[in-house]
Amino acid sequence: MLNTEEAAQAIADAMPAFTVEWVPVAKSTGRILRQAVAAERDQPPFDRVTMDGIAVNFASLDGGNREFAVEATQYAGDPALQLGSHSNCIEIMTGAALPDGADCIIPVERLTIENQIATIEDGYVAEKNQFVHPRGSDYREGHRVLQPHATVSPLDIAVIASCGLETVQVSELPAIRVVSTGNELVPAGQPIAPHQIRMSNGPALIALLQQHGFSDIAHEHLTDEPVALEARLARHLDDAKVLVLSGGVSMGKADFVPQALENLGVRLVFHKIRQRPGKPMWFGIGPNDQAVFALPGNPVSSLVCCRQYVLPALRAASGGLMPEVQQATLTETVTFGADLTFFMPVRITALADGRTGAIPVRTNTSGDFSALSGTYGYVELAREQSDFPAGTAVPLHPWCVC
Repeated sequence: MLNTEEAAQAIADAMPAFTVEWVPVAKSTGRILRQAVAAERDQPPFDRVTMDGIAVNFASLDGGNREFAVEATQYAGDPALQLGSHSNCIEIMTGAALPDGADCIIPVERLTIENQIATIEDGYVAEKNQFVHPRGSDYREGHRVLQPHATVSPLDIAVIASCGLETVQVSELPAIRVVSTGNELVPAGQPIAPHQIRMSNGPALIALLQQHGFSDIAHEHLTDEPVALEARLARHLDDAKVLVLSGGVSMGKADFVPQALENLGVRLVFHKIRQRPGKPMWFGIGPNDQAVFALPGNPVSSLVCCRQYVLPALRAASGGLMPEVQQATLTETVTFGADLTFFMPVRITALADGRTGAIPVRTNTSGDFSALSGTYGYVELAREQSDFPAGTAVPLHPWCVC
């Protein structure tokens, strides 16, 4: 049985990398960037005016001139005009290029224009280069504005488009198949007997994967029948690069998943981790480098294992980086006696000293998925100790690592 660090490393060592593809920039949101994006030009590419008003020569203004003849009007998108005289001004619009010979913008709210004479209001004090966004002050041509391995955000789309790119290189979206196993499971909307339970793990796992940008997902429910189970898993191995199973991996007589996977040529990397919840987790690599994560069937165990192992593995295989592990401070004492790493759900709060407080949320066994609603994530309590006093700093793992 591996400890949590060994399990994470074993997955990282065995996990195959996903391929790279080119997609239109508009379709790259949420994908892992696999190229650097360099600036096409200086940004801004010219001295950019940031206020509607008039463009003047500051020396003339500083010399006492408060009235300027309007010699022209320049709009955003027009070529930069030349200021003909320091006693004149050019009416200017936000986003326009600064006219040659001008180095100060007087906002329209601070002046009146009558008979093509702009008069600055009494008492208004201006400064040289005010309301001018200097050329190249954001970055210079060739500067790397985005680095590989980042997740493309909606804000990044503007950056990529400003660099003149129509397509961008990202990691592929792997085909993922989520499989729920168990005779007791009944989907929502279907009649249910008193001895059965609603199928919740599959929909929750799909939602967690989709929240992190993985959209090529299909779900199937399989009963605990060995022949049919093996046949359907064989089909999913043909169709997908990643299988995420829930249930059937413990030591019971109906836990057929490990044997079925072995029969299909899936190489076992490990089975069981020294942790709670989620101890029975199974991981292997298929004959065509498919990644197979077989998670325990208890809902809390299944979700914790998906967040702790599946998501980081998929992100790494996509060329992405995981954010640094957060730290939180326990708001109350926790005692945990087993020789297992304990992943304990928490809500968070802001403490008076600025630290993040972790409020323990007790679950009524690892089947109590309802207790997870409203939690921020879970903290990691080391298996080497059993008592964690209030005020102890512990690793915090949020459900969302987007």
